[in-house]
Amino acid sequence: MNIQSKESHGIERGRNRRKRRWWFFIFLLFLFVIALCWCMLLLGNTFYPVDIVIRSLMGEKILGANFAINTIRFPRMVAGLFSGFAFGVAGYIFQTILRNPLANPNILGITSGSSAAAVFCITVLHLSQTAVSIAAIIAGFITVLIIYFLSSGNSFSIGRLIIVGIGMQAMLEAAISFLMIKSAQQDIGEVLRWLSGSLNGSKLSETTPLILAVLILTPLILLLSRHLSMLELGEQTATSLGVATDKVRITLMISSVVMIAIATATTGPIAFVSFLAGPIANRLVGVSSSSNILPAGLIGAVLVLGADLIGQFAFAYRFPVGVITGLLGAPYLIYLLIRMNRKGEL
Repeated sequence: MNIQSKESHGIERGRNRRKRRWWFFIFLLFLFVIALCWCMLLLGNTFYPVDIVIRSLMGEKILGANFAINTIRFPRMVAGLFSGFAFGVAGYIFQTILRNPLANPNILGITSGSSAAAVFCITVLHLSQTAVSIAAIIAGFITVLIIYFLSSGNSFSIGRLIIVGIGMQAMLEAAISFLMIKSAQQDIGEVLRWLSGSLNGSKLSETTPLILAVLILTPLILLLSRHLSMLELGEQTATSLGVATDKVRITLMISSVVMIAIATATTGPIAFVSFLAGPIANRLVGVSSSSNILPAGLIGAVLVLGADLIGQFAFAYRFPVGVITGLLGAPYLIYLLIRMNRKGEL
């Protein structure tokens, strides 16, 4: 009994230590996100002190500050915050459910489906921004359905889904290149801005669907987080623990697709955020009884907001946020492919 009591005490102590670590990093990431949000509001061609920003956001008329803060900086900050959170959460769920670090919306072609629809609407149909966003969301759903249908076969296979997704992405990227070659010169600028992933020109009215999607779907995803942790143990183990694996997987995947499609329609496909957020969260927080969904979302927000600040102020020329995240994510993808190849996982 004494030995069992010591073992039980040791397990409980380890669980409490992991839980404290989880809350510590949640608090730290939350503070970091708030700091980056304030930097987005304070910095620009003109630096405005904190009191001016607060007074302007509260509706006070301040000459020169209202337009810069309320019309340009605040919508840009909101778009970066919620899109980064959405990309981070969706990427983590894909990687966890499919138990593969390559299984994220960028690699699987979901964002490419939205991008191809957006480019077609801009270059061929010449639709408004609202129509382009709606088409991008619908195309994201259709792409997921096609990938799932082609990879299902007689039985569902994670490896087959990833291969089909990569093939779908290559095909859609080729379609995008063809549309750009055939498009009129005046449309190229808008297409490139959209494809690179950018917070430029963000408007609060255009970010409303994204805000609602994040606020509504995040609590649902967090409610299913315990089941998600069980799915990591494998299909049979999760089923034996009483998890309705198909229902949980479908609910989480649909929620993720909604978030990723609306985020892509709002800001364009910001590269590698969904790919990087999950692994960084797991490395920082570690494995615990609590899911790393929330840390992954906060890290996604940190990546987007931080990359946008770097793109605006770190170089002689301003770069879209997607260019900076692409520079961060590409080396990690190469490293991951080399590591997986050495382990025989490819």
